[in-house]
Amino acid sequence: MTASTQPLNNNPYKVAISSMVGTAIEFYDYYIYAAAAVLVFSTQFFDKSDPAVATLLSLSTLALAFIARPFGSLLFGYFGDKIGRKKTLVASLLLMGLSTVAIGLLPTYADIGIWAPILLCVFRVGQGIGLGGEWGGAALVAVENAPPEKRAWFGTFPQLGAPIGLFMANAVFFIISLAIGHEALVEWGWRIPFIASILLVAVGLYMRLTLKESRVFEVAEEAGKTQGTPTIDVFKHHWLQILQGTLMITALYVLFYIMTAFAQVYSKAPATFSDAGHQMGLGIPANTYTGFLLIGAVVFAIFVSLSGKISDKIGRRRLQLIVTAAIGIFGLLLPAFLDGGTPSSVLAFLVIGFTLMGITFGPVAAILPEIFPTQVRYTGSSLAYNLAAITGASIATIVAMKINENFGMMGVGLYLAANAVLSFVAFWYSKETKDLDLTNA
Repeated sequence: MTASTQPLNNNPYKVAISSMVGTAIEFYDYYIYAAAAVLVFSTQFFDKSDPAVATLLSLSTLALAFIARPFGSLLFGYFGDKIGRKKTLVASLLLMGLSTVAIGLLPTYADIGIWAPILLCVFRVGQGIGLGGEWGGAALVAVENAPPEKRAWFGTFPQLGAPIGLFMANAVFFIISLAIGHEALVEWGWRIPFIASILLVAVGLYMRLTLKESRVFEVAEEAGKTQGTPTIDVFKHHWLQILQGTLMITALYVLFYIMTAFAQVYSKAPATFSDAGHQMGLGIPANTYTGFLLIGAVVFAIFVSLSGKISDKIGRRRLQLIVTAAIGIFGLLLPAFLDGGTPSSVLAFLVIGFTLMGITFGPVAAILPEIFPTQVRYTGSSLAYNLAAITGASIATIVAMKINENFGMMGVGLYLAANAVLSFVAFWYSKETKDLDLTNA
């Protein structure tokens, strides 16, 4: 039997909704940390005697999860390719959720001193390992349970977890800030979204435990293809696909974290100038920018959904070449939006950026799994996705801040454009995979 004639073990829409709910929860956990790192962690978990240093240390903890994510890919990828996708997804959700709740319960620097940032880092690594195993599994269950001609469309459902999680995370901080005020938010209110995550995790676990293993994996298991060592095999036989997949989505990550982290810090910072004469902030109120992010998340979700339909129709490669080129041009136009920008220009920057982000991000859940065979698909696609998080996102915020300080917003735009060139080249040399038979891959 080919993939087109194999019976499906699960209703594709049930799987798609389940994967979307799970990734939304995971990304919510991930983003509330990012929001808290920008808003409150510098005062809660670090020595406040030097606010600039405390802020830099707080933002630096964001990178820990990116470094941990490839290890999560290898750990969960190994078991996902050996014993199945379902059980592994349950474990990744548990690790992510428990790490998030633990952060919400941590004592502050004033309470336990240096142990506060140490424990914060430990649980941030736990978040990274959990998300490192989450994305690949969620993408695989959606794509492997989808009709072959609609893989990109069904693959957009787990991708919708990113904008939904982003919206939920920023909405909860926005609402809490309005309800109790910014000072109370910084003092204790920030803990609410972390602790409340346990309720969302319970919902996600219930939905995932009702799924069956994908037929594609069962066929590979029956053929004895899952008897090897996926971690070794993927590096030995598929290192080129790992490199190609990593470069494909590097620009995607750079764009996203310039919009959600760098631009957020830049927009909220006072309107001061660096020693080199470059503007270091716009002085936009925190809640104003958070409101802009909520609008951006909606735009992001709309174009994630549209991108799947387009990718199934015209192909993955053609769509990605077009949008990656557009991201490069957008980078060169960055100064027009942010250099001395106003609230309206910042909003325009986010709307256009999230439009491009949605179009390029949506089909990734189909693109990366399609370049790896079934027996290493979980490991390979997860590893490529999360290695790109290191090259494209873990240092993007800090690098962009330093570039702006020394070279201005045009330097930041050139940084984004250069990464877009890398992704464009990777897609240029890729093969079209929309008609690939996953059962025989």
